[in-house]
Amino acid sequence: MGTLHVARPGSATVETAEGTFLVARGGLREGMDGDEATVTLVRRGPGEPQAVVQGVLRRACERFVGTFEWAGPLGAVVALDERIRRDFFVLPDDKAPERLHVSEGDIVEARILTYPARREAGVVTLERRIGRPEGLDLPIERVIASNGLATHFGQAALEQAEQIHDDVAETIAAEPKRHDLRELLCVTIDPATARDFDDAVSCERREGGGWRLGVHIADVSHYVRPGSPIDLDARVRTCSAYLVDRVLPMLPERLCDDLCSLVAGRDRLAMSVFADIDEGGEVVGHAAWCSTIRSKARLSYDQVDAVLEGAFPAAELPHEPEASAQDLEELLRMLDEVARLRRRVRRERGAVDFETVEAKVELDGEGVPTGVSVRERTRATSLVEEAMLVANEVVAQMLAPHAEEVPCAFRVHERPAPDSMGQALPALRELDLLEPGEYERLRAADPFALQDVLERASGTSAEVPANSLLLRAQKRAVYLPRNDGHYALGASAYCHFTSPIRRYPDVTVHRALKVRIGMAADAGFDVRARRAELAAIPQLCHTCSERERAADAAARESQRVKMAQLMEQHVGESFSGVVVGVERFGLFVRLDETCAEGLLPIRALGDEWFAYDEGTMCLTGESTGHRWHLGRRVAVTVAGCKPEKGQIDFTLARGACLQAAARKDVQ
Repeated sequence: MGTLHVARPGSATVETAEGTFLVARGGLREGMDGDEATVTLVRRGPGEPQAVVQGVLRRACERFVGTFEWAGPLGAVVALDERIRRDFFVLPDDKAPERLHVSEGDIVEARILTYPARREAGVVTLERRIGRPEGLDLPIERVIASNGLATHFGQAALEQAEQIHDDVAETIAAEPKRHDLRELLCVTIDPATARDFDDAVSCERREGGGWRLGVHIADVSHYVRPGSPIDLDARVRTCSAYLVDRVLPMLPERLCDDLCSLVAGRDRLAMSVFADIDEGGEVVGHAAWCSTIRSKARLSYDQVDAVLEGAFPAAELPHEPEASAQDLEELLRMLDEVARLRRRVRRERGAVDFETVEAKVELDGEGVPTGVSVRERTRATSLVEEAMLVANEVVAQMLAPHAEEVPCAFRVHERPAPDSMGQALPALRELDLLEPGEYERLRAADPFALQDVLERASGTSAEVPANSLLLRAQKRAVYLPRNDGHYALGASAYCHFTSPIRRYPDVTVHRALKVRIGMAADAGFDVRARRAELAAIPQLCHTCSERERAADAAARESQRVKMAQLMEQHVGESFSGVVVGVERFGLFVRLDETCAEGLLPIRALGDEWFAYDEGTMCLTGESTGHRWHLGRRVAVTVAGCKPEKGQIDFTLARGACLQAAARKDVQ
């Protein structure tokens, strides 16, 4: 059994527990990209065995975007994704084309009713008319449809959103248990381009030493009641999707950009969690309240980093009149110190921090790529991240003992399986990252051994592939109705509490927390509603995990589309990069400046036969003995791009660029 990956028509692989195999010519049969299938291995001449699909266990593609055409009495949809080389028809009795006013040549979203078999075409129905091709960004529309992302809210949800009003004053009067924290110095810290602000932070010194850290989250559950039209639409989405050129929000704009956004200078309803932290960084006490807050400043990561580094005067930070620049700077430095201590505490208990770099393609007003912004972890992002981690852990610890009576979604990350870790070890040894005696510790997923490997790789050409290898060996974190801890964070209890505007699991946690602190009425809970939530939570957790994967995949695919469009402007130019992946068919190279990834095909490596070692992830020339491996620096030239598929193709660079890469490798 394995997962099919179709690179292009006629070229596919299947990833199985026994390894990755090429699919034989004609062996794909009814299989499609992403499907889980059963395969048999056959030998057709010398070389590795190849796979032939015997049956499909689970379909990955439910929807796709294509061009509508008439074929006699039938409608036909030709997929824009050339990997879907199948015939799909709309039956004559299907009224969807008429109902949606679809014309010949329109771009449509099709939902598969019957999948193609070996001698039969597939049957689809039309979900929506997207428009005429000349006015659309077709690759992005394909990404949206193929991942099943919702693009429109139901009419009932939109009407309900318009009827919701700013009721902060009324709520304060009606809820004596809600704490009035509007005088507290709290701020929001987000990217400069952020539009919704769902978290604010505060920090005060405690008598006798230490700090009281406050995390204040938009009180979304006050407005989104169980079973309401907005709630039902949010359950379908389960999360917001952040694509390269747009956001597909979980909640209507009236809520996420207005009533629930912690805008500076505006009174807002919130859920506040306070953690008492001692001078060693340990949490020694906590409390949670429904609250009313007023953010005193809307700060960006860049501004906070500049203040902490002494490169920007706090007096020039934008803030409300009731906050002083001196108090703002003191707040930021306290948060920075708490974050430093919390990182140390988490490391000592076995948390594994993977270093990832987030590259975002910048677009102009027409959606045309203009450049790339690369965001790495900084002091500003870290102080926000550590504060959110503390809040999530505190809330999970409050709810975990009562999970059966007060249902919610916990965030669970299991320890990696020994076999998965074992598959990464030969490549890590090839990268010269293993010390004597570490093999068994790593195979057993000892988190401190993982920390040591990542620390050795930090700042070297092995950093990206090492993080990638160890990340790939991890199990994916999921939502469950019970607390089973979080391996990578080294946390005995964990949940998502800090982003209810964009994640539905957080909404379930807010509701459960309100029940726990005696505010069940504000969560919209009576006995019947609580029973309904308890019955629904297991399936809801499963759906949230699946939709999160789809949203993440869509975000990555949309970035690849625009990155390929950007690099299309640089065809023929040469860049330096590092090998981050090795397959039988070539090398995946990541460029230094833009973090763009592309394929250096095996035919570009030389006129000889290359042997592939799957364990060490190396290609070795049988004539020259030349080895291509993870972490090797290389200079490449952009040979071509296929933006519709998000693909970038490289060839080896020559001359000065290659010599520069070699010098950098020596350094």
